[in-house]
Amino acid sequence: HGVKQPRNPWSDGPEHITQCPIKPRGKFTQTVILSEEEGTLWWHAHSDWARATVYGAFIIYPKPGTYYPFRKPDLEVPILLGEWWKRDIFEVYNEFRATGGEPNVSDAFTINGQPGDLYPCSSAETFKLRVNDGATILLRIINAALNHALFFAITKHPITVVSSDGSYTKPLTRDFISIGPGQTIDALVQANQFPGRYYIAARAYSNGVNVSFDNTTTSSILEYNDTLYYNASSSLCLPYLPYYNDTNSSYSFTSSLRSLASKDHPVNVPLKVNHRILTTISVNALPCPPNRTCEGPNGTLFAASMNNISFVLPEIDILEAYYYKIRGVYRKAFPKLPPRIFDFTAQYQDLVLEVSKLSTKVKVLEYNSTVEIILQGTNLVAGLDHPMHLHGQSFYVVGSGFGNFNKHKDPRKYNLVDPPLQNTVLVPKNGWTTIRFKAHNPGVWYMHCHFERHLTWGMMTTFIVRDGKDPKSQMLPPPLDMPPC
Repeated sequence: HGVKQPRNPWSDGPEHITQCPIKPRGKFTQTVILSEEEGTLWWHAHSDWARATVYGAFIIYPKPGTYYPFRKPDLEVPILLGEWWKRDIFEVYNEFRATGGEPNVSDAFTINGQPGDLYPCSSAETFKLRVNDGATILLRIINAALNHALFFAITKHPITVVSSDGSYTKPLTRDFISIGPGQTIDALVQANQFPGRYYIAARAYSNGVNVSFDNTTTSSILEYNDTLYYNASSSLCLPYLPYYNDTNSSYSFTSSLRSLASKDHPVNVPLKVNHRILTTISVNALPCPPNRTCEGPNGTLFAASMNNISFVLPEIDILEAYYYKIRGVYRKAFPKLPPRIFDFTAQYQDLVLEVSKLSTKVKVLEYNSTVEIILQGTNLVAGLDHPMHLHGQSFYVVGSGFGNFNKHKDPRKYNLVDPPLQNTVLVPKNGWTTIRFKAHNPGVWYMHCHFERHLTWGMMTTFIVRDGKDPKSQMLPPPLDMPPC
């Protein structure tokens, strides 16, 4: 996740987009090609909901002879924020697919695999981060949860963000961070408090009306090694975490991120745009099929869409169909505008607007063309934040705001100097976010919401970047062991 895989979409991973799933007892060798990534990324399964537990950190250090653009830490620790169900995750998946309703929310969040001592099951195994007094710790924070953005904090220890999604940022110090599923954040923490034990904690950021969410809090413990003053039986206090639906706190953090924009880490924002796409990102509803009971809104099926298209995964993966020119697998007509322009963020919406269309429409881009995508949230069915992720490219987040995007006023406020370079962005509830990138990676690349339930419901599309003219700008041939369809 976040590795651009230049010219090599064959190892990108998402099922029915760049490969067919690896069958039981089958195998496939992924070839990971790094380019300009540096910092914390991660890997995860991309088949149904297998990524609930199949994931891990992927850390790229500075090249030999180069250094961090900040003080070298005394300790580096991956912090993987996960989500846990007491039931088999595929039972949860199959059940909500069958009913057309919402999936059961998780029973716990986890830090490095453990829920923490606020739950009745894991006090002894609670993850403990042991530090020396005065040490500088680099936390490599990954939100691997399936369906929740999270607030994260450490009692009495401010957090200084120095990188996001494998790209360095200007230092940003906060008492807490907001991190969407799919995102990574590198942050420095100073062990400069009275030696003792302090909670590390995370809980949901969820602002949808009548949207179910896991309201539990996961915790681990930052523990000083100096035991002279340390009383192991002393009580612990939770850090301040914003309330679950505190949109302003989340947006204040995410909109404050800035690229480092230094000589060694320059910014190359596309200033001229060849393709401009305004796409709505919505939760939708589909009619219930005959002779079936559905648990979506008013007896419908839940769906989700981009520009009112609920993307349907084909039986043959799109990359194979593109490479071998197999017809009938996908269409090339992903629209650059929504089918209807309306007040996207109004409190009350016409029910007719909720119904999306099922299709497999992709967007074809010429090599080296520049793209601007305005991601417009809507209040259809349930307005909430959406963590939108793009494969094969990182993008500059040049602007964001609340309400409906205004093409005359909002571009004047774009940050084209030092916008953050990310691969996943949390689009604010009933708001918009504009991203820009250069399509210089030939291949087939997925874009989707990183809430797994929205991905399952169809909030996704695919970009096909054509080959350039010289061999170094053309897609590599497929490996011999690609999983068969």
